[in-house]
Amino acid sequence: MKRNSLSSFSVSLWLLFTAVMLEAVESAKGKYAHMLFNELFEDYSNALRPVEDTDKVLNVTLQITLSQIKDMDERNQILSAYLWIRQSWYDAYLKWDKDNYDGLDSIRIPSNLVWRPDIVLYNKADDDFSEPVNTNVVLRYDGKITWDAPAITKSSCVVDVSYFPFDSQQCNLTFGSWTYNGNQVDIINSLDSGDLSDFVEDVEWEIHGMPAVKNVITYGCCSEPYPDVTFTLILKRKSSFYIFNLLLPCILISFLAPLGFYLPADSGEKVSLGVTVLLALTVFQLMVAEIMPPSENVPLIGKYYIATMTMITASTALTIIIMNLHHCGSEAKPVPQWARVVILDYMSKIFFVYDVGENCTSPKREKEEERKLEGDDGCQRRHKEVRSHLSNRNDDCHLKEKLNGNLNKSYGVHSEKVRETVNCCSCYKMLIKNIEYIANCVRDHKANRAKGIEWKKVAKVMDRFFMWIFFIMVFFMSVLIIGKAA
Repeated sequence: MKRNSLSSFSVSLWLLFTAVMLEAVESAKGKYAHMLFNELFEDYSNALRPVEDTDKVLNVTLQITLSQIKDMDERNQILSAYLWIRQSWYDAYLKWDKDNYDGLDSIRIPSNLVWRPDIVLYNKADDDFSEPVNTNVVLRYDGKITWDAPAITKSSCVVDVSYFPFDSQQCNLTFGSWTYNGNQVDIINSLDSGDLSDFVEDVEWEIHGMPAVKNVITYGCCSEPYPDVTFTLILKRKSSFYIFNLLLPCILISFLAPLGFYLPADSGEKVSLGVTVLLALTVFQLMVAEIMPPSENVPLIGKYYIATMTMITASTALTIIIMNLHHCGSEAKPVPQWARVVILDYMSKIFFVYDVGENCTSPKREKEEERKLEGDDGCQRRHKEVRSHLSNRNDDCHLKEKLNGNLNKSYGVHSEKVRETVNCCSCYKMLIKNIEYIANCVRDHKANRAKGIEWKKVAKVMDRFFMWIFFIMVFFMSVLIIGKAA
């Protein structure tokens, strides 16, 4: 027990001694830091470039770390990003011998106390022209200054939306000195690309790289070269959101439009379906137009909407024409012979359009012959039988008139019986005229009805024809847009 208590007491004394020594060291370092700061900045000026020879170039090393993409405004063509900007250079007037200051090799001081290069973002698209964030800089004994500053930048980016929502964008971030030329301040990129190790994954964009390129440009205003470092941010849009919210509904609506040809003409909903689908696509087109910039490059999905809307407009117009064919009545002309051969004979079999009670096993011509035999020929046959019967009755009437006349002369039959016989014969003649009139009316009615049925079948065949044509068009348009996106 005594040994354990002695060991714990010794450990406590050792920890206390270590803490006191560290506090003493920190106090000593803090004392030397104050002394160093006062000596360094006694005659220092941050207004001039810190070089001993004015003809000497001051090298500034630049490193960019991309932390997050805050927003990509395609309509205004502005990229908002959160960056960490690291700049390092050597100040010839801020050096010391660390042995004279108890081994103190670096201090941290406010950045506005030292000279800073005026490196700015050339393609900045922000209204705020405020000064950089006054974070501390790390000053080393050899004069090297490292300045790490966070920044939320808004840069202009040329957005190409031709393949939206399957597009890729390249946005440049160009950094350079605003007043110093290349003979005074030279910019050196520390890495071949931007640092993406701390990048926060974005919900809409994928980062495929951030290469850095140094450019030396001579502008028209000045003869001196002006170097800059351009970081190219390569972005690939994640298209799942737009596929499920913009593209897939459009494809489903497009496949719904040709079904308007399958609706019965008497339902009264054929034109309404086409107009409804057209209005739905117009709403989606407006949604895309609000996102995209008003440029000449129409996005791929916008072209698909326009083509689909044109197709639906054409289908609605064809539906109106076909409905006029369907409702042709007795006033219409008969179906032309070429239409009867091409549409009623061949196309009806290709698209499986048959009359009521007709199927693919019973030939069409046999059905028509049966209807004709049962219709017009049968009616004419019955009409001939009635007329022959009535004519026989009429001949009998004339024979009776002769016989009655002879009997009247020979035997003196009364005149009243003769008059009755004559009246009966006149009734038979009127009956024949009425039956002929009724038969003609029935024949005309059946002919007009057959004419209307033929026009209805023509309209039905054309409906099926255009339905398959538009289904094929919608399918190939959908495959085409997916192929272009791939």
